[in-house]
Amino acid sequence: MSAHAKQALNEEGYLALEREAETKSEFFDGAMVAMAGAKAAHNSIAFNVSGAIWDRLADSCRGFSSDMKVRVPEGREFYPDLVVVCGEAKYLDEREDVLLNPVLIVEVLSTSTEAFDRGRKFELYRTIPSLKAYVLIAQDRVQVDAYTRQNDDRWLLSSASRIEDTIELEPIGCRVALADFYRKVRLP
Repeated sequence: MSAHAKQALNEEGYLALEREAETKSEFFDGAMVAMAGAKAAHNSIAFNVSGAIWDRLADSCRGFSSDMKVRVPEGREFYPDLVVVCGEAKYLDEREDVLLNPVLIVEVLSTSTEAFDRGRKFELYRTIPSLKAYVLIAQDRVQVDAYTRQNDDRWLLSSASRIEDTIELEPIGCRVALADFYRKVRLP
């Protein structure tokens, strides 16, 4: 039996493979990391967030679903659940499938991703100069955490955990009721 050495990919190698793949993978520390399918609650929440903010976006802003990759400056790429860009969108290349300048990133949490989304992934997202807000939404309970970049580059956390609460999405200029995020979602 022979052991095959696992070779680290560079970003170009990842993109070449990912753009032809039938399933989605993120790029992290030189490796392609396969993405598992999401549960009904996760998909419903992501859909609801899109609907809740769509008509509230400024004319200069537009949103993208979970098929838009976001690149962090260290050459890692992720598929957030929702991304908003304001002003001219900047892409890695002419394929326009890797966004470089998000203003808002939303991640719907699952048991398997929550620690990474709150920890290392947020650490990497903070290196994106254009990013002004990072929103984490639980799918197993009513809980929304919105981190907003301050002028001194610190991040201010606003949390809400009651269905009647609202959360401010300051960078896109809107306040959203948690009831809108959790509409028709069955929680355990």
